[in-house]
Amino acid sequence: MSKLRVKAGQKAFGIIKDGGFDFGRISAYFGAAVGPRWLVASGFDQSLLSGELLGRKKPVHLIGSSAGAWRFAAWMQPQAQESYRNFLSAYVTADFTRHDTPVTILEKFSHIINSYVEDDAITFALANRRYRLSVITARAKGLVASENGLVQKSALATGFIMNLFSRSNLYHFAERVVFHSGSKPPPFCFQQGFRGRYVRLHEANFKFAVMASGAIPLVVAGVKNIFGAPRGVYRDGGLIDYHLTHQFAADEDDLVLFFHHQERIIPGWLDKKLKKRRPNDKILENTVMVFPTQGFIDRLPDGKVPDRDDFARYVDDSSKRIQNWKKRLNFPPGWAKIFWNWCKAAGSRTLWRKCKKGAAANFRPLPSLAVIRHLL
Repeated sequence: MSKLRVKAGQKAFGIIKDGGFDFGRISAYFGAAVGPRWLVASGFDQSLLSGELLGRKKPVHLIGSSAGAWRFAAWMQPQAQESYRNFLSAYVTADFTRHDTPVTILEKFSHIINSYVEDDAITFALANRRYRLSVITARAKGLVASENGLVQKSALATGFIMNLFSRSNLYHFAERVVFHSGSKPPPFCFQQGFRGRYVRLHEANFKFAVMASGAIPLVVAGVKNIFGAPRGVYRDGGLIDYHLTHQFAADEDDLVLFFHHQERIIPGWLDKKLKKRRPNDKILENTVMVFPTQGFIDRLPDGKVPDRDDFARYVDDSSKRIQNWKKRLNFPPGWAKIFWNWCKAAGSRTLWRKCKKGAAANFRPLPSLAVIRHLL
């Protein structure tokens, strides 16, 4: 049974067709704000880490909001593979109860981050030569900054209505703040259309920025007054940057790698109900997206990838949730092997001659692995 699909934007499609797939062309690896759905990417991540496949020729920008930022914080550590495993264990086994409040959940988030990011290792993480970390957060404006549930919900409801007319209206409710390692901000911060601020990561703000990026509105308390950044309440970066919202390639001939849990790409958190809301083609053109097939997902426990609903569903039986999530972790490592085989096959002109212009190309004998001309 097929487990993976691969899609490529128009420019990425041409690059791979002409010269095959080269990990050295990847200048950015993006991690979306997907909650527990990131668990389906864990095997893929660990294969990339163990094989040291990214950053061999030039530093790679690890860009993430929410769960994506949490994943990549582990990548930055001196013992990255061990840190990632510690993160995986702490996240899966975290126990949440009916009595939890936004404040106590934030405290548990802090415990998770402390389990894999050691204070004395942050200096080394910030000096990492292979990877550059970008943590996307949203600094709340107006009533969205309130910790009163009703007030915050009312403000977000207003934001949802305003967002129906234009995504640009979101900036009345939150400001994008990108925390970055290295002496320079990531290239996407200088693109036309970027709206927000960028702040350099330090030992004093590293953990707080990562924690803020996952502070889900209404569920988790915001992180206040992060060192080096404008004063305010910082919330989940997915509020503005849920999935892909920028062209993350450092150069026009570079590739952006994106492991996703589904085929659909949603720009912002408030766009989830808007089926026609999607990134523009310019954002997607350098992207190579890898995602599981529906047939694979149907075989998982409960017939779906892990999500936040699991916390509520198993709130009185955390052991059952943990058991189900661990079962899901038994699958992903094989995906990386399939993808590596696809990478080798991508350079075969015999395969490309079978590809009709504008149509999908099936890469046999790799069942159901496809590269298409447009990402969506």
